[in-house]
Amino acid sequence: MAKMEVKTSLLDNMIGVGDMVLLEPLNEETFINNLKKRFDHNEIYTYIGSVVISVNPYRSLPIYSPEKVEDYRNRNFYELSPHIFALSDEAYRSLRDQDKDQCILITGESGAGKTEASKLVMSYVAAVCGKGAEVNQVKEQLLQSNPVLEAFGNAKTVRNDNSSRFGKYMDIEFDFKGDPLGGVISNYLLEKSRVVKQPRGERNFHVFYQLLSGASEELLNKLKLERDFSRYNYLSLDSAKVNGIDDAANFRTVRNAMQIVGFMDHEIESVLEVVAAVLKLGNIEFKPESRVNGLDESKIKDKNEVKEICELTGIDQSVLERAFSFRTVEAKQEKVSTTLNVAQAYYARDALAKNLYSRLFSWLVNRINESIKAQTKVRKKVMGVLDIYGFEIFEDNSFEQFIINYCNEKLQQIFIELTLKEEQEEYIREDIEWTHIDYFNNAIICDLIENNTNGILAMLDEECLRPGAVTDETFLEKLNQVCATHQHFESRMSKCSRFLNDTSLPHSCFRIQHYAGKVLYQVEGFVDKNNDLLYRDLSQAMWKAGHTLVKSLFPEGNPAKINLKRPPTAGSQFKASVATLMKNLQTKNPNYIRCIKPNDKKAAHIFNEALVCHQIRYLGLLENVRVRRAGYAFRQAYEPCLERYKMLCKQTWPHWKGPARAGVEVLFNELEIPVEEYSFGRSKIFIRNPRTLFKLEDLRKQRLEDLATLIQKIYRGWKCRTHFLLMRKSQIVIAAWYRRYAQQKRYQQIKSSALVIQSYIRGWKARKILRELKHQKRCEEAATTIAAYWHGTQARRELKRLKEEARRKHAVAVIWAYWLGLKVRREYRKFFRANAGKKIYEFTIQRIVQKYFLEMKNKMPSLSPIDKNWPSRPYLFLDSTHKELKRIFHLWRCKKYRDQFTDQQKLIYEEKLEASELFKDKKALYPSSVGQPFQGAYLEINKNPKYKKLKDSIEEKIIIAEVVNKINRANGKSTSRIFLLTNNNLLLADQKSGQIKSEVPLVDVTKVSMSSQNDGFFAIHLKEGSEAASKGDFLFSSDHLIEMATKLYRTTLSQTKQKLNIEISDEFLVQFRQDKVCVKFIQGNQKNGSVPTCKRKNNRLLEVAVP
Repeated sequence: MAKMEVKTSLLDNMIGVGDMVLLEPLNEETFINNLKKRFDHNEIYTYIGSVVISVNPYRSLPIYSPEKVEDYRNRNFYELSPHIFALSDEAYRSLRDQDKDQCILITGESGAGKTEASKLVMSYVAAVCGKGAEVNQVKEQLLQSNPVLEAFGNAKTVRNDNSSRFGKYMDIEFDFKGDPLGGVISNYLLEKSRVVKQPRGERNFHVFYQLLSGASEELLNKLKLERDFSRYNYLSLDSAKVNGIDDAANFRTVRNAMQIVGFMDHEIESVLEVVAAVLKLGNIEFKPESRVNGLDESKIKDKNEVKEICELTGIDQSVLERAFSFRTVEAKQEKVSTTLNVAQAYYARDALAKNLYSRLFSWLVNRINESIKAQTKVRKKVMGVLDIYGFEIFEDNSFEQFIINYCNEKLQQIFIELTLKEEQEEYIREDIEWTHIDYFNNAIICDLIENNTNGILAMLDEECLRPGAVTDETFLEKLNQVCATHQHFESRMSKCSRFLNDTSLPHSCFRIQHYAGKVLYQVEGFVDKNNDLLYRDLSQAMWKAGHTLVKSLFPEGNPAKINLKRPPTAGSQFKASVATLMKNLQTKNPNYIRCIKPNDKKAAHIFNEALVCHQIRYLGLLENVRVRRAGYAFRQAYEPCLERYKMLCKQTWPHWKGPARAGVEVLFNELEIPVEEYSFGRSKIFIRNPRTLFKLEDLRKQRLEDLATLIQKIYRGWKCRTHFLLMRKSQIVIAAWYRRYAQQKRYQQIKSSALVIQSYIRGWKARKILRELKHQKRCEEAATTIAAYWHGTQARRELKRLKEEARRKHAVAVIWAYWLGLKVRREYRKFFRANAGKKIYEFTIQRIVQKYFLEMKNKMPSLSPIDKNWPSRPYLFLDSTHKELKRIFHLWRCKKYRDQFTDQQKLIYEEKLEASELFKDKKALYPSSVGQPFQGAYLEINKNPKYKKLKDSIEEKIIIAEVVNKINRANGKSTSRIFLLTNNNLLLADQKSGQIKSEVPLVDVTKVSMSSQNDGFFAIHLKEGSEAASKGDFLFSSDHLIEMATKLYRTTLSQTKQKLNIEISDEFLVQFRQDKVCVKFIQGNQKNGSVPTCKRKNNRLLEVAVP
């Protein structure tokens, strides 16, 4: 039986009200109480129609598991309890099935959980879309772009430990199947002022702390950094360490994410060098100095920091020092150079740091876009995710808060417009009469800020471009003149007399009445931050950098492309970006997530009603509910409505056979619901008042209880009947089994008795037959015995006769033989006596030699050439023969052993023989190398994909491929290098990247030097004047010294026809650039065990301590 799937509804087991549209009565107090009630029960999501309200729980909840993803997959929006997955699924299915481009707008103040919400949306879409190698790679790159941007664009603030200090809009592109193809990221207004100064209790951007905490000592030394945060002026110390944040682990995560997104190793290294340069810029300090003409100028206190920055970026130190001390102003054909005082120098330093970091961030975004952009040119569907800073009201509000709040005004405007438009389109689509809805239109506030003639941004740009003395005070005066009569602008210095005595409004400030409330802005810094001025001298200095990335970040520094036109201001750039964003959003179907922060302590289980009330007001959530409820508070398709409430009417229960709309009409008529409380659309039923819906829910709950009672009654009756029938059936089965058992037992008894009787009868018959057979057998055995005795007597008589006859014949033969012998001896006696001695001697010698060779055959030693065993000499006269046989046998078995060798083995033994001639009794390391085979290719470059690029760059046959330690000429420290020997060249390559560092022709190698001790150090001397010898000779350390020196000797001899000089001495000279350095080997105790150590003592001596 298939398991029945149980579907819940938004209205089932509801804690509070899941959709605020159904809240009754609707006011600010009930709204907050409903959110608090749901928050206390871990229900952090609530709907306002299709809008999701998300309250940050400040803790992990088990509501984002893969099982939850499957629960919300392909479900109706209102089918399950409110969740961000429901909105994500609705947007994704609309994009995939209805071919509608979507956008998800996530808003809320800092710390409300906007970044986490955007991650959840992207992770859900990644989980439900298609699978496959390419699709999975695209999804992984899209998801891994987040850690990179968070590291460089997020920071710890007093309100949020991972606050986004930039606005991010990502367009995710899909194909016709709904599989992701790529994406495009747009960033808005990075808070670059944070690079040089952070408010108390806040941190700089994460990447600075991650680099110092997680980088290895080798990387820090390369970047000329120290791990101590207090060494850097740009890093605040009071919040350097944050509980719950592991900067070292996050650094590893960010590097891994950059590799997944597609950053090359050299690009990651370049980015970290720029980050290090920004950190070190903050340590540059200036001191005042007076010139002869009385003008003040600045000088750099400690030039070491400038030197290290120049080494990191490849800039000439004198060029950078001048850029910090002078400013050149160009006007048409004239150039005027003025000195910078200390304040101006510090301004120039901070401006460079901010511009360098912000341009690096923009480069990162563009580089990520290159990696994640769709590779195909087919038509694409787009889902946009907007994660942008929320409305900000601080104690001190400046230019950044002003443009952030301007962006939120534009988002609120498009939110109201699109919400009303969506509501109106649904009424028209369902053929329901549309009534006009009154609401606050914040277009007047947007116009106050962005109007091209009288807008605040336009006047700020005009003031920045105006010649003469331009200050923040002159800008405020202009605002007071132009905007004094505007109903949403307030200033104590304006012509409007109602603010003259307002002590809450300082003279150096102005106040704007936003849709979210009044915000007081301090005018100080508006002009400078809008100008965002970087001196041209600094731009040109950066363009002259040898660092490729730094140079690309400052294209305006190219002298060939000097543009005297003033660059656009920060305000105008942001205004254009916002306009482009609004235009983009209006082309897509919007989906909203409103994030709310429950408290300022970033603690779980705390719900601050005053703080939440403030956010509800400026997010306009109550107004949003009123817009949704202005017509009909609740609407639902006919099929789910009839399925939910059909049990309330006898005609529709349990099954309605007609159209769903007709069933709903019958149901509502039966329940006598007033006609003015509902209206029938084309595909939905519209209910005007939430009370009507709650009445239906109460009736349904009561009816479900009645149905449950009925089901219980029927079930209990069925259960009792089933039990009785089961007992009856069991009784019949037991009786049948017992009768069967009784009959089987009686049958077994009868069968056993029959078997006993049968056995007795068979036994009596068998014994009778046995007696008869035994008598017959005894008679047969008696006859056989008598016959045997008779036959024996006859055989013995015959044997005696034959023996007597044989004795007679033998006696005749013996007598005849003796007679023939006597006859022959008489005939040959005279011949035998003359040659007997010689013949006996020769015969004896022949027999001894024959015996000798036969014994040698059985005593031969093994065929191993190293077996020195040989049989002892049996007779002294065979001494020379014995030695010659030993020599011939040894030569023969050596030849047999050599015939077994392949060409490669012959080459190896030739190399071993060559090594013996070169190093035996000269180098203490030689005996341990005898038993080690010479392999040559220890790295297996042909098989390792890591060295594919290195293999492709070498066309010759590789004789040796080994990792050696190259000794640094300056300090004696070692660096791992790949040592390659080919037929004509000697090459050194980087072990990590495989890049070739040095290439030396064999004709330029003159000598190899090494000590006589048990170490692996050796020096390769190069021909003076050759191109390879520009930096001097090479000093290496290797575990296979004997093999490398032997192969280098043989290869050089083969190519140059000259023997390579091998010098073995405990002291020898090497050429390091222009100096000759003595390498001296001494006996010493090593801290690291038996490994030799190398140390540079002075300019002329380098000591190697050998154990």
